[in-house]
Amino acid sequence: MESAAPPLEIQSLTHRYGDLLAVDDLSLEVGRGEIVGFLGPNGAGKTTTLRACAGLLVPHAGRIAIAGVALAAQPLVARARLGFVPDEPFLYDRLTPVEFLEFVAALYDVPADLAARRAEESIERFDLTSARGELIETCSRGMRQKIAIAAVLLHDPPLLLLDEPLTGLDPQAVRTLKDLLRERAARGLGVLVSTHLLEVAERLCDRVVIIHHGKKRAEGTPVALRDGRAGATLEDVFLALTADPEPAP
Repeated sequence: MESAAPPLEIQSLTHRYGDLLAVDDLSLEVGRGEIVGFLGPNGAGKTTTLRACAGLLVPHAGRIAIAGVALAAQPLVARARLGFVPDEPFLYDRLTPVEFLEFVAALYDVPADLAARRAEESIERFDLTSARGELIETCSRGMRQKIAIAAVLLHDPPLLLLDEPLTGLDPQAVRTLKDLLRERAARGLGVLVSTHLLEVAERLCDRVVIIHHGKKRAEGTPVALRDGRAGATLEDVFLALTADPEPAP
């Protein structure tokens, strides 16, 4: 699916939970061929932002466009252009991994032969062969995570939204996922990935966005964010930018 538009555009996104301002006038973009790290402490607003981008909640203000399609105006079209792996993926436990992938492919109208080929590629690449005929309810946390990742790749969307995708993955699976994301970026696709693993973000991401209390605190390449801080790491920059306490209500 070709589009000259960026895979993701967020403009002035705002969302509240009662009196809590979870996301505060947030704007960011994921360009074509770009992996963007989305960083912040617990409660910073990362998951709320990702859920809004995935169409799982309606923000109180702002605009979201997926590969040039406004989410509010054309939700079905926009959501078909993204793949979302939440921090706790929902899977159908009474299906096998193969059956689940077939089900997801059908939801996105992926032709059966193409879906089968992509599913087999992911099963082999993520070392899911031994679990392919087992019920998902018997799978480990890491296996479930790999199944969820395989599912969002079936329709090959322009944008991936990943919320703590490395949770439960063993070192080989982490390497596999990082290689896969770089391959997608090389094809001109976009990735927005939330992670607490700052060393991974520093090595993997082309650019990072740091948010705190729902507001953007910094944005740029890891090198640019460290500029002028001799010997500093991305972790040092992150901790300095998010050191202030919770604001008073």
